[in-house]
Amino acid sequence: MAATAVPSPAPGPDDADELAAERLRHALGPVTVVRGTALSGGLYNSARLLELADGRRLVLKTAPRAGALTHEQGLLGTEALFHRLAAGAGAPVPVVLHHEPAGPGTPAEWLVLGYLDGITWDAARDRLTPADRAALRHRLGECLARIATVTGPVHGYPRPAVGLSGPDWPSAFTAMLHAVLADAIRFEVALPAPIDLLAALPARFRRRLAEVRRPALVHFDAWEGNIVLARTGRGEWRLSGLIDGERAFFGDPLAELVGLDPLGSAEDDPDLMAGYRSLAPGPALDTGARVRLALYRVYLALVMRVESVPRAYGGEFAAWLDTWSAERVTRQLAVLDALEA
Repeated sequence: MAATAVPSPAPGPDDADELAAERLRHALGPVTVVRGTALSGGLYNSARLLELADGRRLVLKTAPRAGALTHEQGLLGTEALFHRLAAGAGAPVPVVLHHEPAGPGTPAEWLVLGYLDGITWDAARDRLTPADRAALRHRLGECLARIATVTGPVHGYPRPAVGLSGPDWPSAFTAMLHAVLADAIRFEVALPAPIDLLAALPARFRRRLAEVRRPALVHFDAWEGNIVLARTGRGEWRLSGLIDGERAFFGDPLAELVGLDPLGSAEDDPDLMAGYRSLAPGPALDTGARVRLALYRVYLALVMRVESVPRAYGGEFAAWLDTWSAERVTRQLAVLDALEA
């Protein structure tokens, strides 16, 4: 894992380092933490880079005591599962060293991962040439194709306690969308379209959703802030790994394109799609696929809009998110109307 490092205010171990050291000893046996550094960039879990006396660098992630949205239960367990499955498929991801679920004596779940050297793509953006970007997007497409080869036991979110899974993709996606709409009611979030219209989308386009037969592994949050790049000196940039798999689910591999570029249309990126199709046939962008892409874009925009309230986003970012999500949902509903006609 990699993120922006914010040095501790004091050079010696503080309470956070002591707790981290205690958890590492529980997970890994006798270890000595010589430095702890808070990592910024995440909006949900807290993360800390831990440097050990033996030279290893690890990341300790800790979840909030309770998730805000319905699907935000056991997310670190989902992340551990995603990284293990993705690694088995040959994708570059952090090594999972230990996951501790919440339970008696553990009010919040936590996860220990290996640290990926490098910086996130969004932090490196201004340093990348067009050729760098093309090569990296091709490599990212390959990575996502490998991840999509993994088949899950059910459709939907993998944590059984969440209750957002099903025997087929239409039933799972219906549960997922209805859950975020219920969260909108619970947190009194104004929606950009009538709730009945939004809730009816899965039934309205059930035939298109049913075209998905296999529950493929989907990261669903592979934007540039969750992609780690590295280089040696002034050499070529390489894709060091994909991090933060906590939003993963099993379903339509096409959904990966929506989580990949929430502000754009990844299916129109020739380098990304060439990389994907170098290892797999890739999605056929027919009418059914475009219907599903629009549905997933509505879903992601609603998730981002609703989560802003319990997380108390403020300032320019909150204002931008409110405007963007409303425009995104409205535009995608128009796309669905046109495709249906």
